[in-house]
Amino acid sequence: MLFASVSFAVDNSQNKDSESLEKYFDELKAENTELRERIERLENTAQKDITLDPSADMLVDKSEEKRSITETLLAHREYSYKLLDPTTNIDRKQEFILDSLQSGDLEFNSLVLSAAITPIMDYQRSNAESKFGYLMRHPKASNQSTNTVSEAVIHSVQLAVTGNVNGWISAYIELLYNPEQSFGAGTTTDLNRNQVQVRRGYLLFGDIEKAPVYFSLGKMKIPFGLTDTVNPFTASTVWHAFGGLAYGANTGVKTGGFNARAMAIQGGAQFRAANVPVDDSNIPSKLNNYAFDMSYTFGHGGDVQFLMGASYIKGSAYCQEFPVTHFSACNEENGAVDGYLKFSSSHWTVIAEYAETDNVWSGTFNPNIPEFEAAKVTSWDIGAKYRVNFENAAIDFSADFSRFEAGPDGAPWSNQDQAVLGVAGFVTSNVKLFGEFIRTDGYAPLNFISGGNLAPNETHSNNSANSKIIMLGANVAF
Repeated sequence: MLFASVSFAVDNSQNKDSESLEKYFDELKAENTELRERIERLENTAQKDITLDPSADMLVDKSEEKRSITETLLAHREYSYKLLDPTTNIDRKQEFILDSLQSGDLEFNSLVLSAAITPIMDYQRSNAESKFGYLMRHPKASNQSTNTVSEAVIHSVQLAVTGNVNGWISAYIELLYNPEQSFGAGTTTDLNRNQVQVRRGYLLFGDIEKAPVYFSLGKMKIPFGLTDTVNPFTASTVWHAFGGLAYGANTGVKTGGFNARAMAIQGGAQFRAANVPVDDSNIPSKLNNYAFDMSYTFGHGGDVQFLMGASYIKGSAYCQEFPVTHFSACNEENGAVDGYLKFSSSHWTVIAEYAETDNVWSGTFNPNIPEFEAAKVTSWDIGAKYRVNFENAAIDFSADFSRFEAGPDGAPWSNQDQAVLGVAGFVTSNVKLFGEFIRTDGYAPLNFISGGNLAPNETHSNNSANSKIIMLGANVAF
């Protein structure tokens, strides 16, 4: 009996040891199988940096830290066209980038390369020798002489990079080649006018899907007015007069149809349409200018939308004394206000805008022609566009009129009007072929607008000059 009990205890102990050993080997086998499968997965994963994390003593996938250029560099033709389009959302490109991130058109942790080219052919005729009021190229006798001008040229080339780091940090850099609108000296073939510049560049912080606020820092369009156009190519006089470009810091709130923007602008004479004196100079050594804009879109996200907004800038470009020269210092700033409306649907786009300085532009008074008093600067625009949609294409028909005023009635620099009839065909969403007929009345270039470069009682401005232009061209982005 005792032997049987001992024998049973020994057998029972052996069975338990055997079961434990078997369970151990099963667990070891499972772990080995799992490890083998994991190693095979890692070996089959291309373009990934696998390293040993000594703190965790395990394999770590670092592919998010280091990826091949083919994984991060993207080309998005429709995004590129809208981003570089110089006629729409001109000073709202930051919001466009944020919207693209929210919709998924712009991917997180990506790098998008964009480019666009706009070649043109035109024929221009003026009733006044060497006075062509067409503003898409600088109205200078060194660029347009005699009564007839014709050309086949590149108007502009753009190259841009949009990078997103982690969803809420983005960077944007845009290079621009635009010899016809460059402020360089000489003719359009002079090397001084054939330079490539960083037109815009900024860091953009924000993820409007998580929070309705954003912030950008760098060189950017000033949030002032709409300044868009329904024309396929030619910008309105409102953009030419008040479309700003400056160094600064811009912050905004964007939620639903509401959008508010405010920008602290570097002082002195900025790149376009902004000037506040800094210690009686044009040296941009203080952040002492600002602009803000507020707008609301009714029907936000729908097919039919109505946008209305208003803007203010502390220091516009219209503050110099006589004689007026570009980028010179001012005695004191001259602010400006802007109001705008835009209606858009699947077929129609209608815009209206009005901008005006707070005070008269003192430089528009020529003491040698005292009968013409100094005046405020105003500009307004009204235009409409109708779209005909086809299966794989669209055609836009547009009409637009805009006016720039800088002097009293009868002054040689009193006004410059621009009327445009346009047609544009979209072969694809990123290829636009266009034609325009343009008429300008009045010749009032901003440099020496009221005289100072000729005899004391003379000015190169001419309110009776007019130009007629036929324009053909293309805008292609990729």
